[in-house]
Amino acid sequence: MTTKEKVLAVLEARKGQSISGAELARALNISRNSVWKAINSLRSEGYRFAATPNRGYCLLEENDIISQQSVQKHLKNIDFFRLTVVDRAESTNTVLKQLAEGGEAEGRVVIANEQTSGRGRMGRRFYSPPGSGIYISLLLRPKLMATDALFITTAAAVAVSRAIEAVTGKASSIKWVNDIYCGDKKVCGILTEASIDFESGGLSYAVLGIGINIGNPDGGFPEELKDIATSIYGGEPYSPEIRSELAASVLDNFLQLYKELHTRSFMVEYRSRSFVIGKEVLIIRPNSREQGIVLDIDDEARLVVKTAGGEIKKLSSGEISIREKKTGLD
Repeated sequence: MTTKEKVLAVLEARKGQSISGAELARALNISRNSVWKAINSLRSEGYRFAATPNRGYCLLEENDIISQQSVQKHLKNIDFFRLTVVDRAESTNTVLKQLAEGGEAEGRVVIANEQTSGRGRMGRRFYSPPGSGIYISLLLRPKLMATDALFITTAAAVAVSRAIEAVTGKASSIKWVNDIYCGDKKVCGILTEASIDFESGGLSYAVLGIGINIGNPDGGFPEELKDIATSIYGGEPYSPEIRSELAASVLDNFLQLYKELHTRSFMVEYRSRSFVIGKEVLIIRPNSREQGIVLDIDDEARLVVKTAGGEIKKLSSGEISIREKKTGLD
């Protein structure tokens, strides 16, 4: 850890409180000149300090810069997760996949303030503007067959939904298989990408990507997303600490469920949080579309639907769109 990172860790732990340069120097066993250089470097990165002469340094609570230190102070499972926080990345999943191919161990997390080429399911672009959301990827090496990889996504959906409610107090629900909604619009997308060991049929690794819209981006959402996407807080103000706190809560909640992958006990909660059961939907696949009614989500995380022709199908892939108007299907 660099001197600047050590100074920031102390300031984050005492955010809103003044601490003298001498106290910082003693606590970190560095010179006061090193403290001064670290503070100036943080200022150049956009961190704001209270202007209170002779009272030392006070990191203002209004700072909304997400950092390793700001997330880690809220994180319970600090022994499992190893955080890297960057201001901008092409895609946090891409960064981690490259690390995974190089032998990186499980538990590495990359968090970005912005993604320039964020990805969603089915090759779609995931809008990832700066300052209003969090974009998290986690490297996993589960002892799991490739056919069971879907449970990583469903566990993550439950973890995100729990975290949103715990940290923000906002109600959330799950749209099969990987979207989190607040109200009738999407606030979070989840993308799990995996590498398969073809000899064993198991996973070599999996990269779990989670993007959450916390506040509305400057200028609002693009025209093509206005009707389907929103943020947790919409236009409401929120604490600058929320992004870091929510990132930590998502990771902690997911780790708890990750330990239950083989028992799949979280599927009960996944099903209870789903808002698609009983709904009329359009089932979208690469080469087909058909109407149906969602009857259930089974223990294999498959969507159980009754098609317009009366056939019962169990879907483990594809996408659905909720149909607002009744079609007479029973």
